[in-house]
Amino acid sequence: MSETRLSFKEMCGRFDVTPRTLRYYEYIELLTPEREGRARWYGAREVARMTLILRGRKFGFQLEEIRQWLQMYERDGTEAQMRTWVEMADKQLVQLNDQRAQLDSAIEELKALRDLTAKELGE
Repeated sequence: MSETRLSFKEMCGRFDVTPRTLRYYEYIELLTPEREGRARWYGAREVARMTLILRGRKFGFQLEEIRQWLQMYERDGTEAQMRTWVEMADKQLVQLNDQRAQLDSAIEELKALRDLTAKELGE
């Protein structure tokens, strides 16, 4: 049974990332594609890792945190990785809630200042 592999260009297209981003993820060892001459090929492992990387970025994790978490699976197994994920998620949820509170405050302050200025203009 042959495994489906994606080319460099297909990988960029599938995940909507720039070639520079994909090369950088390889450089910092988040991804390790197979190489055949100058060509790079991405199998199921790399596709799964890329999915996790982008999900982690969406949730606000730093690339180094993601890299260490991905390495944990290979070093310590699934259970250790899942336990660490729960800890990381708990910390990130606190940070995201703090950021949301700061944004809510900034929005309210901006609205109040806008309304005050508009009132002074007679609008």
